[in-house]
Amino acid sequence: MENKKKAIVLFSGGIDSATTLIIARSKDFDCTALTLNYSQRHSYEILASKNFLNDYQDIRHIVFDIDLSVIGGSALTDTNIEVPNVPTEGIPITYVPARNTIFLSIAASFAERYETDDIFLGVNEIDYSGYPDCRPEFIESFEKMINLATKRSVEGKKISIHTPLINLTKSEIIKKGRELKIDYSKTLSCYSPDNRGYACGICDSCRFRKQGFLDAGIIDPTRYKKIEK
Repeated sequence: MENKKKAIVLFSGGIDSATTLIIARSKDFDCTALTLNYSQRHSYEILASKNFLNDYQDIRHIVFDIDLSVIGGSALTDTNIEVPNVPTEGIPITYVPARNTIFLSIAASFAERYETDDIFLGVNEIDYSGYPDCRPEFIESFEKMINLATKRSVEGKKISIHTPLINLTKSEIIKKGRELKIDYSKTLSCYSPDNRGYACGICDSCRFRKQGFLDAGIIDPTRYKKIEK
């Protein structure tokens, strides 16, 4: 691995981040998967991320703890706010204030620490919930910012943020993952899984996931605690 380029890959254990991680690996990057334990309601995803990586012993895994419940303001970090089970207008209450700004800042810190010039993030602007920090213009602006704000970039080492899924539909992402032989049964997308890791089947994230498998013509391997009739 000494001759490989290194990459920090933000990895939640869901479909998008898992696909992004294995895309980076397939491009011959020496990958570090960075999982953020931010006191999210769906904390089972930390276990899912570890379980997924059991199949990829060449990928190192860092779990970074940061308590975003102190900020709150989201159904994912405040247990007093219900996760919607029907589509809503506008930016949904599952939006976590400035989450990708925070996550990318942490990833940039690790990139500097480990002398890494590449960060991968599985954001998508097509089949998503309307989060403002999943847009290409946000990613472009953040990349400019870290290349102004970091010692490594000032010394001539430009940091690049890669978003290989940004223009793909969920079904296209799933098909790409199948080409890469990803086991999606080991991923978790749900905002409100039970303590066994079974998905609710009705939150925004579950709906996008289920529709993605349906549109791709691929059997959905997800374990659901509620099955729609």
